[in-house]
Amino acid sequence: MKYSYVIIGAGPTGLGAAHRLLELGIRDFVVLERNAHAGGLSASFKDSAGFTWDIGGHVVFSRYEYFNSLLDELLGEDRLEHQRIARVHMAKTWVPYPFQNNIRHLPKELAWECVQGLLRERPAELANFRDWIASVFGPGIARLFMLPYNFKVWATPPELMQYSWIGERVSVVDLEGVLKNLILGLDDAGWGPNNTFRFPLNGGTGDIFNRLAERVRGHLRFDAAVVRIDPGQRVVELADGQRVEWDNLLNTGPLDMLVRDWIRPQSSALHAAAGDLEHNSVFVSGVGVEGLRQDPTCWMYFPEADCPFYRVTNFHNYSPNNVARPGHQMGFMSEVSSSRHKPENLAGMQNSVINGLRATSLMHASDAVFSTWEMNVDYGYPVPTLGRDRALAVIQPWLEERGIFSRGRFGGWKYEVANMDHSVMQGVEWAERMILGQEERTYRLR
Repeated sequence: MKYSYVIIGAGPTGLGAAHRLLELGIRDFVVLERNAHAGGLSASFKDSAGFTWDIGGHVVFSRYEYFNSLLDELLGEDRLEHQRIARVHMAKTWVPYPFQNNIRHLPKELAWECVQGLLRERPAELANFRDWIASVFGPGIARLFMLPYNFKVWATPPELMQYSWIGERVSVVDLEGVLKNLILGLDDAGWGPNNTFRFPLNGGTGDIFNRLAERVRGHLRFDAAVVRIDPGQRVVELADGQRVEWDNLLNTGPLDMLVRDWIRPQSSALHAAAGDLEHNSVFVSGVGVEGLRQDPTCWMYFPEADCPFYRVTNFHNYSPNNVARPGHQMGFMSEVSSSRHKPENLAGMQNSVINGLRATSLMHASDAVFSTWEMNVDYGYPVPTLGRDRALAVIQPWLEERGIFSRGRFGGWKYEVANMDHSVMQGVEWAERMILGQEERTYRLR
């Protein structure tokens, strides 16, 4: 069989592309999804006890008019809106997020260490993410939060990472603001594009993409795993032996997998470039607990070594329907990263997470664990390493010359445009480029 457009992956990017193709009147396309469900890394799952879990702490916010309109259409009234309340656990206390703007909540000696660091002259020449942290935040905030937390998240030493990805991802700091908050006893917790967010009333984040998948159902094939792509013949071969011909191909699977495992015959130049693409893995833990304590916090960050996770989400606060008995239970969703730089014992990780929840006071000794759920996500985050842009400059033009376009969190391998809305819009804009000849705005090769 042959299609004008073949899309690999029914995650946010693939579904966004498919939906836009239909809007533009195109029917000659197919979406190939290896799993039996849609959503990719934005899928949700219900455990045997009736708790719903996401693959990590997703929240829905966007400045894209198209994405917001689509979300309104998909969810209608079946959604909740939240004001972000986030905190950092440090020195056995809680600091409002962003940490660097709210150091007044620290013990006095630690707050002074942070201020001292901001008063000192800081390096001006920046070669990597570690340099950027030292230059912007000084040694105090760097030691206490920025360095340990970022290693916990990325599972990659910050000196191996670039800093051009930061943009709105990290709140910078100014000395005057820090001192004002410290002396006047003020909090500054409103920074960032996700200070308000929406969430589905039922079914977790995956409900969004289940509904979107329904709109393109006639073009969607599940259990269709790709094993080989021949750019010369423009053929995709599936695990069941079927061959699908294409004029243009959108890949939303991992870019390194596309280059190393799928494309045949192999290109030595592409294979070498893929060596500069690094990612971490994320162990996602769900722990359902009997009893409900009033705590409006949405999520929490953990830079210290008293727990394995870098973030915990009060998932019961996102929607009461995320637990089996709304109003009577709590759902703690934790994330632990790993990589070749940060190996972890995943076999015993669930117990380590529960011990960490108790060590950080989120769970009490008397709390009864009602349910546990876990998923080890091999591809968690694409890491913006020093060699990433060099690799993309080799791989992406080669692919596009052959009618292959790779987009999405791991298809494009750019963390700075890998939020849920970015990912959907990468698919939308690819479709508009194919049909209308419009330039892509979210994902750019250069």
